[in-house]
Amino acid sequence: MEDYNKVIESLGVRYIKAKNLVLHQPFTVRNSYDVGNNLILLHKGHITFGEEEMVVEEGEMLFIPGGRPTRVSYGQDQKNRVISNDDLITNKDKFFHSNDNLDLIGDADESHSFVSFEAKVFDSVNFFASLDVPAFLISGQPKLANLVIKVVEESIQDLPGRERLINIYTENIVVEVVRYVLRNNMFVEQLATNSTYFKDPRLIDLFNYIKENLGGDLSNKVLSGVANVSEDYVGQYFKMLTNINPQDYIEYQRMERAVFLLRTTKKSIRDIGKEVGYKDTAYFCRRFKMMFGIPAGKMRRRESAMNI
Repeated sequence: MEDYNKVIESLGVRYIKAKNLVLHQPFTVRNSYDVGNNLILLHKGHITFGEEEMVVEEGEMLFIPGGRPTRVSYGQDQKNRVISNDDLITNKDKFFHSNDNLDLIGDADESHSFVSFEAKVFDSVNFFASLDVPAFLISGQPKLANLVIKVVEESIQDLPGRERLINIYTENIVVEVVRYVLRNNMFVEQLATNSTYFKDPRLIDLFNYIKENLGGDLSNKVLSGVANVSEDYVGQYFKMLTNINPQDYIEYQRMERAVFLLRTTKKSIRDIGKEVGYKDTAYFCRRFKMMFGIPAGKMRRRESAMNI
């Protein structure tokens, strides 16, 4: 348990957004995807997920790890319209409307609340993504459900201390999700592996170096010097401890940084590509669409489209 405490203590949590949504029409997203982790609390209505169409009961929560495309259906109609994640981002107001009335949270038919957040080990590695686990159901957790509602309520109101409370509640959400996973012996092998490698100082040095040099040379030759291992061995060493080869990890970090810049700055796509290590803009755009399923330009419009 001490190892898990150390992992939890190492997590840097960042709130992204929260909303209470009411469904307009039934539909299915065949590849629901986000960089952040999403915790969805179903108030009333019908949600299923995965290729097996597992049912989320009212009061239960669906956890979708960041970076994990998942099939999700909203509503009961068996003739659901099937759309892509790109379609949902572009036309979300056709499927949902956002409720900003505190008194109505949880009362509307076909409604749910969600909180989106990051949880990174040493502010570098996406913890839930590193476990490589699918979306999963969380049931019998009224405390966690209440935290989701509290974050949504705070996000709606413009009160003193709003950001601080949202951050506190979001950190509590992450701890409660990890506790749930541990209590139910979920993903035991992945957790055991992570709790071991997150203590390796050489790996921590690599995480930090990569984070600080996303626009520079991150070849295996450079990484070998950071970790003080041979160039031939550094890839094997990294993959042995993280279950991912270093260049795949680097590309994910570069793309995640690109998403952040697209959402928060007015820099051109060309400049953003260069800033995260891609000299060829066309290649950057191809890799971006391959990873996220939508063009970089549409990702830039994501925030305004999501704020319905």
